[in-house]
Amino acid sequence: MKNKYSARPLILIAALLMATTAAQARHPWVTDNPRLDKNAWFSNLESGTEVQSPFVAKFGLTGIGIASVKKPVASAGHHHLLIDRGLPLNFTEPLPFNDQYIHFGKGQMEAILDLPPGRHSLRLVFADHRHIPNFVYSDELIVNVTGSSGKTIDSLKRTEISVLSPRSGSRISPPFAVAMHAAGYNVSHTDINEPDTGHFRLHLAPAKGDEVVIDLTGGETEVWLNPPAGSYSASLEMLSNSAPGTVMARSTPVRFEVKPR
Repeated sequence: MKNKYSARPLILIAALLMATTAAQARHPWVTDNPRLDKNAWFSNLESGTEVQSPFVAKFGLTGIGIASVKKPVASAGHHHLLIDRGLPLNFTEPLPFNDQYIHFGKGQMEAILDLPPGRHSLRLVFADHRHIPNFVYSDELIVNVTGSSGKTIDSLKRTEISVLSPRSGSRISPPFAVAMHAAGYNVSHTDINEPDTGHFRLHLAPAKGDEVVIDLTGGETEVWLNPPAGSYSASLEMLSNSAPGTVMARSTPVRFEVKPR
């Protein structure tokens, strides 16, 4: 007689092997954010800055990944930019669609804003595929628009990826964050296989030793590292989600030094 429980040990072994493989997938230099927080932030603007319209606002993200609204993806979402609006009072309702709630449902990481002269508040709110906020948001940022720059919106458009931090030539203490940016590309978890959508791959090359390659398949735009002291070069690739193995873009390398612990 066939034992109906005979398959259970094999299933358990397979599950353990899968868990072990997943655990081994994270390189030992990758570490958790020491603050264990999740937040959005503006990577190129500080509150109180004077700007001329149009101008670029770049979005940073800590502790969570980006995914477009194509389908639900756990532990991921997309940016929303609130202009001259406070935080929503009800975090259980979808964010509205209007000129003061700008949605970036494709996985965009920046916006070109053409605001009238005066004082304006900006805030990022992260939300899921249903546009329901998930308690990840930025501090309010105030910009003072002094007038027109005379530039066109099209002249500010770029198609590039870059390492925002560490800065080239810097000397930093571990652990530290590598922050990334994409202009003109949509960033998403690899469960989203839309055209023109990709995810970051980080190349970290020590002056001595083998290069470390880290695929950020969860749509992350920041990773925390705790490598040994030494000199390093970091660069990025944007890998296509719809055509696996295809490199959509490459960044300029940045070189920096990690201090001894």
